[in-house]
Amino acid sequence: MNTKSILESLILKEIIPRQQAEKILEFETQKPFSIHWELRSILYLGISLLTSGLGILVYENIDTIGHQAIITVISALIATCFYYVYKTRQPFQWSEINQTTKYGDYSLLFGCTLFLILEGYLQFQYNFFGTRYGIAIFIPTLLFFLLAYRFDHRGVLSMAITGLASWLGITISPMSILTKNDFSSPGLIATGTILGLALCLIGWLSETRNLKKHFAFTYLILGGNLAAVTGLTGVFNQEFKIVYLLIVAMLCLFLVYYARNSQSLIFLLMGVIYGYFLISYSLFAYLPDTILAAFSIYYFMLSSVGVLFFLLNVKKILGLKK
Repeated sequence: MNTKSILESLILKEIIPRQQAEKILEFETQKPFSIHWELRSILYLGISLLTSGLGILVYENIDTIGHQAIITVISALIATCFYYVYKTRQPFQWSEINQTTKYGDYSLLFGCTLFLILEGYLQFQYNFFGTRYGIAIFIPTLLFFLLAYRFDHRGVLSMAITGLASWLGITISPMSILTKNDFSSPGLIATGTILGLALCLIGWLSETRNLKKHFAFTYLILGGNLAAVTGLTGVFNQEFKIVYLLIVAMLCLFLVYYARNSQSLIFLLMGVIYGYFLISYSLFAYLPDTILAAFSIYYFMLSSVGVLFFLLNVKKILGLKK
């Protein structure tokens, strides 16, 4: 139903007078349309395409441009971006900062991306860090954490968290967490679980203590996925299954609790889906075969009913009004 139909229905039910309905309709038809997020997305895409294009240009013309010239140009661009960000900075505060400039966020993101390109180029061409790869990852990670908090940038914070995970030997990206990690290693599973839980704890403390509380989503979405995936892997493959089982169970309960408090669908889905995997595996792994044969027939049917119930009542679970 469009706005006009809804208003006509309200007038017929004598909920609002026609004069008020006409004012509402006039406001709805004449109000400006915001393209804020569309422009932000285009700018972020532009930064990605620009950095990719510069990389291809350098690769194809490396013999004619020269290494020193390339390093000089990249360094100059980094300095320009950071100078602009510093010049237009706002006073530091633990609450969210309202940016007064149009391009501060994009300049910082562009500068950080160029910094990674410069560091990688120095290592590839001149073996700048030698075999000390950990230092090459740790330096931008520390820098990005400082910049993210000082200039209140969630994109740079994501880059810092990803760098921290890489420094520990883990790929934390949601799209590659299952395909680019060696989960046959007990040490890697334990490291990933501890790191994921630590990120969730930092996110929870950020929100409850009002210390950059808007950073909580970034910490929780990355840390929650990492801890749940590595924890479930520990339940499936590792010796101390009960430890990982308890960790994942507590994490799922926390995600559902946090989702209800923040009325967030994404964290509710995370808690429910990971919890479903955990419960399903536990039932099929620990129930006696005699009980399992009869129970498995009804389990998936009951699961389907549970999915329908969840979808029909998701707003009620989150405490949202219809």
